[in-house]
Amino acid sequence: MTETADDLSAPLGQDKPRRKGRLRLPFTAMQLLAVLLLLFLVTFAGFAIFNKDPLGGEPMTRIAIREPKATDEKPVASGHAGESRQEGKHETKEAPKQAAPGEQKTVTMIDGSTGARHDVVIGAGEATDKGGAASAPPPVMAGIDPKLLEKSRYGMIPVVAGDMKPFNVYAADADRAKAAKMPVVAIVIGGLGVGAAKTTDAIMKLPPAVTLAFTPYGSDPGKLAERARAQHHEIFLQIPMEPYDFPDNDPGPQTLLTSLSTDQNMDRLYWHLSRMQGYAGLTNFMGARFIATEPAMQPIIREAAKRGLGFFDDGSSPRSIAPQAAANQAMPFGKGDIAIDVVPTPTEIDRALNKLEATARERGIAVGTASALPVSIERIGAWTKTLGDRGILLVPLTTAMLKSKSS
Repeated sequence: MTETADDLSAPLGQDKPRRKGRLRLPFTAMQLLAVLLLLFLVTFAGFAIFNKDPLGGEPMTRIAIREPKATDEKPVASGHAGESRQEGKHETKEAPKQAAPGEQKTVTMIDGSTGARHDVVIGAGEATDKGGAASAPPPVMAGIDPKLLEKSRYGMIPVVAGDMKPFNVYAADADRAKAAKMPVVAIVIGGLGVGAAKTTDAIMKLPPAVTLAFTPYGSDPGKLAERARAQHHEIFLQIPMEPYDFPDNDPGPQTLLTSLSTDQNMDRLYWHLSRMQGYAGLTNFMGARFIATEPAMQPIIREAAKRGLGFFDDGSSPRSIAPQAAANQAMPFGKGDIAIDVVPTPTEIDRALNKLEATARERGIAVGTASALPVSIERIGAWTKTLGDRGILLVPLTTAMLKSKSS
């Protein structure tokens, strides 16, 4: 009997149907993902390289500045009284949207390709002057001789009138004959005008012989300067100048910069000069880089001399070229010897004042600088009360400058 082979005797796999082979790609999913990512990066890099956009990557803000509508329309006839009342209500609602004339802001715009900085004053409710500050010119202060003023596009600025110079006219009264025979000390309090409270403290709590230096900033520095002059303080105007770490350390709008042309810096100087009147001279506000850069600083010194002003170097920059520049112009000049409140504690301020006193005894003249910190005002005020008993005369800065020039 013939038997058929069973499953056990049959060769393995011969009776099973063959499976169809799967379609396999020549690359893996991870390789595909890497290629797509590489294509994306190449496209992005090409766009960044060949697209000429100097401001690419910098934050941008778009501001819509609308000119105010004219409000000088003729009144309508009485027959339209109802419409007039409705328009009046509409105008009343719209008025708060317009900022007051004084509420203007300076926005510094930076060109991403060149690094050039452009100050744009955004004002509300008033037309702005092309390329200039839009704020209304400050009013002329009381007690100012109009002969010593001339008009600029920003307001009134000092000028020489015959034999009259602002330095001589606005210098505080002092016994200069006595000052010529004994050691003298002058103290300059700077940073005033910003912060009415601290400025008022300096004006009212310090003796009139202390000179006060005002920045051009603040809501109304001219009013505070006017009050200082009423209390018989002489005043100086601080001009913001470029420090070495600018713009990380920025003195404020319209700062004089070494990167600007002489004409641009002169235009900014005129803006500062117009913020108030009655100052006997100028002094630097910060500005270690600017005051040490001869091409930038020389024109400022010449302009100050031409306008009959003195110049005070606060002594913060050992590389300052101001002494030589002022000597070339034969103008009144002074330089700070000791910063009184570098460490604003009573003990350190007293130590600095004692050093200032010793300098005056040694050289005949010493000038100290300080800010309007409460502790500084308190310690300086107490120190000056007994200074005369120790044989030293407290004098305004202008008197010290004139004594230094004559010696």
